[in-house]
Amino acid sequence: MGGDSTAAKARSSHILKSEGPDRERFESQLELPQVPEMVFADNLLRLEHSAGFGLEFNALDALKLVDPRNDLLKVAVSDAWRQARSDCEHIKDVIKPFDWTYTTDYKGSLFGTNEIQLKVEPTTERIDLEKLKKRDKIMFYEDMLLFEDELADNGTSELNVKIRIMPSSFFILLRLFMRVDGVMIRVNETRIYHEVDQDYILREYSSRDNQIKDLKVSPHLLTEPNEIVKHLTIRKEEFHKLIFPVINDTSDNTKQSLSPDGQDSTAETKSQDTNNTTSGGSGES
Repeated sequence: MGGDSTAAKARSSHILKSEGPDRERFESQLELPQVPEMVFADNLLRLEHSAGFGLEFNALDALKLVDPRNDLLKVAVSDAWRQARSDCEHIKDVIKPFDWTYTTDYKGSLFGTNEIQLKVEPTTERIDLEKLKKRDKIMFYEDMLLFEDELADNGTSELNVKIRIMPSSFFILLRLFMRVDGVMIRVNETRIYHEVDQDYILREYSSRDNQIKDLKVSPHLLTEPNEIVKHLTIRKEEFHKLIFPVINDTSDNTKQSLSPDGQDSTAETKSQDTNNTTSGGSGES
């Protein structure tokens, strides 16, 4: 990357404890009346240029985008869920005036110093999915969970992020999978792709959902995010370029690009309290 370096850091840690100073500190930064059952507050995926800009993925920023005051499911859907489980003692604790499904449209967190940060602009350019199907050497792979909740044993809501770094590109998939049993399935996905010779990153966001009664699929697909997403209706799409800043140099002004090759970048994993392993993979998921 023009003599500069970019570090890809993946940190995996334990679930946030149910009580104690760490949990109090975490919850104090949120307006939510309660947080998911399993929050991996210290899990982090971070891409940082040596100039101090980049993007990262963490649970706190994702949960900050969950609506703390309104139930985003339609009233009819929430009523159907309540009626179907009227004998559940925990039901009143689950249905509260906040988004108890923990739906978030989180797309990652951009950071930088002063004017040195990624610039977000709409684009008509799309990620070339055919390139992602090529069997390029995978130099670094990570799949980590940011949070998960079983919705009082009535479904699931989980957010995870995956990254693949190849010699000439990298690809990130951030996915929220939410299922309320017998009621609804929603999948929010952010795809991020960059090629080494480009001075920008492509970011694509989509939100899909359907009521389960409208899905004509085999029941086992309802628990398979990779498969059920193909059957859901697209509700929203956004396409952006994350443009790299111009770095002032003593010799010239150059616009940087992230370089995932072995010479100009490093991929490092850190583990706290759990063993963290990386492995290769193919395809998008």
